[in-house]
Amino acid sequence: MISTKDITGLILAGGRAQRMGGIDKGLIPFHGKPLIESAIAKLKPQVQTIVINANRSITKYATYGYPVVMDETPDFSGPLAGFSVGLKACRTPYLLTSPCDSPLLPNNLAELLAVEMGRGDFQLVYASSKEADGKVWAQPVFCLMRSNLQDSLDQFLQKGDLKIDRWFKELRTSTVVFDDPLVFANVNTPDELKKLEEVSA
Repeated sequence: MISTKDITGLILAGGRAQRMGGIDKGLIPFHGKPLIESAIAKLKPQVQTIVINANRSITKYATYGYPVVMDETPDFSGPLAGFSVGLKACRTPYLLTSPCDSPLLPNNLAELLAVEMGRGDFQLVYASSKEADGKVWAQPVFCLMRSNLQDSLDQFLQKGDLKIDRWFKELRTSTVVFDDPLVFANVNTPDELKKLEEVSA
């Protein structure tokens, strides 16, 4: 049985946020507090410790008291670059990842992914969401992976591939479907932020 003590939480705050006009997304106010604070509050009870992946505003992120790790690859190369430095910083058997801009992420994310992980010989379990129309969408940046995947990921990145789903195909993976698509809603535009504040008021 995987316990909270076995899991490090990685918050991905390393993106460019082009659709937000390039401002640092984790620091945008949501209900009056920086978005990253929602992610920390949601993840903290689910994990042993937290690591933040950021490529700017390092001193601001460091004020939360957790290690801040920067991508080792240039040019904001996406979540896999964050996964890579997160795995390097991880001192527990498992790493749970979440972006900084999904403030309603499930309180039982770690628990449900861990249960699925224990059900088979999986290396990585990711979340999926079920929309109102019954369609199921993969949410690959919300995942629980074994912390020994560093070599596999580095070899994949050395090929110059940054597509998250292609790396997953090289692994033994499974998914857990969450019925409420809102829990993975992320904030890409000021309008989306306003709508999310309204539904989570």
